[in-house]
Amino acid sequence: MLFAVKMDVALPTDMDAQLRADTLAREKAYSQELQKAGEWRHIWRCAGQYSNLSIFDVASNDRLHEILWNLPLFPYMTIEVSPLAQHPSDIAVSDS
Repeated sequence: MLFAVKMDVALPTDMDAQLRADTLAREKAYSQELQKAGEWRHIWRCAGQYSNLSIFDVASNDRLHEILWNLPLFPYMTIEVSPLAQHPSDIAVSDS
């Protein structure tokens, strides 16, 4: 199942510098682990924002929920999820 997920991050301005660095490092490691596993297919930065747009390819809604809730930055995020379906005009789709 494919999902587009927009994640907006709002870290507290008074967040302890060490906690911030640790949280960001854990977030990076977790996201890269999921990318290597093939569940986090794409990640793009939204220009001019502390946001990303990501594509997830997961087995179920529950799996996506689990992934998102385990993001170290989750408590500081606003998340928008859009389920995706193939578009009939996509030239990458075979006519067979």
